[in-house]
Amino acid sequence: SVPHRGLALGQGVRRLHVSAAFNAKAKVSMSRFEPSNYVSYEKLNENVNIVRKRLNRPLTLSEKIVYGHLDDPVGQDIARGHTYLRLRPDRVAMQDATAQMAMLQFISSGLPRVAVPSTIHCDHLIEAQIGGAKDLARAKDINAEVYNFLASAGAKYGVGFWKPGSGIIHQIILENYAYPGVLLIGTDSHTPNGGGLGSICIGVGGADAVDVMAGIPWELKCPKVIGVKLTGKLSGWTSPKDVILKVAGILTVKGGTGAIVEYHGPGVDSISCTGMATICNMGAEIGATTSVFPYNHRMKTYLEKTGRGDIAALADDYADLLVPDPGCEYDSIVEINLDELKPHINGPFTPDLAHPMADIGATAAKNGWPLEVKVGLIGSCTNSSYEDMGRSASVAKQALDKGLKCKAAFTITPGSEQIRATIERDGYSKILGDVGGMVLANACGPCIGQWDRRDVKKGEKNTIVTSYNRNFTARNDANPATHAFVASPEIVTALAIAGTLDFNPEVDYLTAANGEKFKLEPPSADELPKLDFDPGQDTYQHPPAEGGSKLRVDVSPTSTRLQLLEPFDKWAGGDLEDLQVLIKVKGKCTTDHISAAGPWLKFRGHLDNISNNMLIGAVNIENDGINKIKNQLTGEYGGVPDVARHYKANGLSWVVVGDDNYGEGSSREHAALEPRHLGGRCIIVKSFARIHETNLKKQGMLPLTFQIPADYDKIRPDDKISIKGLANFTPGKPLSAVVKHSDGSKDDFQLNHTFNETQIEWFQAGSALNRMKELQ
Repeated sequence: SVPHRGLALGQGVRRLHVSAAFNAKAKVSMSRFEPSNYVSYEKLNENVNIVRKRLNRPLTLSEKIVYGHLDDPVGQDIARGHTYLRLRPDRVAMQDATAQMAMLQFISSGLPRVAVPSTIHCDHLIEAQIGGAKDLARAKDINAEVYNFLASAGAKYGVGFWKPGSGIIHQIILENYAYPGVLLIGTDSHTPNGGGLGSICIGVGGADAVDVMAGIPWELKCPKVIGVKLTGKLSGWTSPKDVILKVAGILTVKGGTGAIVEYHGPGVDSISCTGMATICNMGAEIGATTSVFPYNHRMKTYLEKTGRGDIAALADDYADLLVPDPGCEYDSIVEINLDELKPHINGPFTPDLAHPMADIGATAAKNGWPLEVKVGLIGSCTNSSYEDMGRSASVAKQALDKGLKCKAAFTITPGSEQIRATIERDGYSKILGDVGGMVLANACGPCIGQWDRRDVKKGEKNTIVTSYNRNFTARNDANPATHAFVASPEIVTALAIAGTLDFNPEVDYLTAANGEKFKLEPPSADELPKLDFDPGQDTYQHPPAEGGSKLRVDVSPTSTRLQLLEPFDKWAGGDLEDLQVLIKVKGKCTTDHISAAGPWLKFRGHLDNISNNMLIGAVNIENDGINKIKNQLTGEYGGVPDVARHYKANGLSWVVVGDDNYGEGSSREHAALEPRHLGGRCIIVKSFARIHETNLKKQGMLPLTFQIPADYDKIRPDDKISIKGLANFTPGKPLSAVVKHSDGSKDDFQLNHTFNETQIEWFQAGSALNRMKELQ
């Protein structure tokens, strides 16, 4: 199903000979920004062949790319779902909210320069308020200290810097850095967006990024592989977004944990490259390590249109390396017939609550969800491509032609400066503005809570519809009563025009200005612009070629935004005795609950200040209260961070007890740094989300799971817990807990962990960064 030059070259010996001749003259740069770093398909191919011989079986595409980047392809133990792989990623990307902590950690490592191509992208700190240009100017002013720190740290340590206004990290990566077969790690949970271009792009915390930037092999639990077989083809109102909305409904928010989701089958070719990116992007919502599509002509066209025809030509030559082997086996398979797939809308409060558009009106009425749509928001890292904007404009133009405008407020977030400039040139911006839309800055904006929303009061029940990826409670506007639903940009546009959630554009009619009834036609739009993309303003700062050894990176000791890091204390050598239960968390606890974003983003470079948001969104099982726990030393109730600080000041270490899929959501390592900073030693839960569990290990915390999940019920909010067996802490061997209740009775039970030898060394050294320094 993949047209590529390889077929024309023939197979076997002749093919290898021609291929070698072709590659002798073709050194292709990874990107125009790093002309002397080259795409290395030869090395990838060599490693894949070694592993294929060893395993003696066909490989999935994700296995080829992951195992193709092994540090030791000959000796590495490989067992899907079990062993830890040591990998050599090709590059690192960081967004500005997480880059602050990543660069602070890199600075404290003492290394002079990054070992792999790395970039910083300023997209998270721009608040949506009154419109693109003014919001951007305001952000540059408010965040000047942070932007200056990131720009100077980038220059000193050899990291490319994308200035505020350049766009959302994942869109910039797709346009400039992702390519078939690359292994990229990014400090953002939606890094998997690059899977739309045949890349393995994995979201991590900043400490993981520091390992890669330091040239240390990076660890990943060998992922299982979930196959999603697509048949049929997309048409009408059904969009790529509906594929992942459907998959989220099938697999749930934790169904992809520990696995890569690999799309394949004849239906793949009916999806555009940016549509495939949308599907991979939102794979973060099912807990997947990442998602990926096989190389095909849609990717080739996108590479050529974004000025990377030379990479496309090379990928053609290695096309059989960039698709799954025939006969490869998946750990499980989901089948979706695109001919039968209908438009979906997911929510509220969780991204896996999937509803076909045809059902949402009745479901909302039954559950008491508000039907009036207050705001429709399109764009974000998930859905801000040229095609997305075109399909939305196609819907908007039909309404305008009938004299209609949006009944709901309507916002548009372009994914990058290139998209903004191109949709302006091609008339899409005007159509979306005329129908009532406001174009926001090229940034994350309301998707991550950077939205100064004024149209409803806090606590007022209301409905919004977005083309984003997440819809956790209070995520977009800090209002826990906002019911947020996720759909495709074209469905969001239609709902903003109709003003009501129970409008299904496939069957329902609108009333034109002259009173006639009409139906919206299914949207149609070009996948890519007919002319070349308009790059817009140049927003990239290249690190100096001669190196940055003479440059300084200043952090003021009185800054409220930035704070140099002090090393965490080492393990004292014994068991952890009498840890006070700080909070027993009830139900869903995402990284938004543990370390909220929105207004708190401004403190992402200042560990002490941001620690004031620790667990302030978590529900306390004792009283169903939020940010209200009993201080066991004083008997009074207080906020979670305040009580934690009081315990720390009095030499009392503490533990958090949590429920299922604890730490779901963002890659933000602040959710692990804050508990460590405020005196936490251990987090005990029924199950963890992947990134959060790793982040906790990196900071010297103990993430442990109940061997018997029902033991969660035995723990009381005023208990003291001792963790036993740390002197003989070994991989695969459970630790035990002794729980002392205030009435003098005791419980004891087993706690599982997933630590390997290296990670146990992190715990003993106090953090992965401490261990890195010991080894220098």
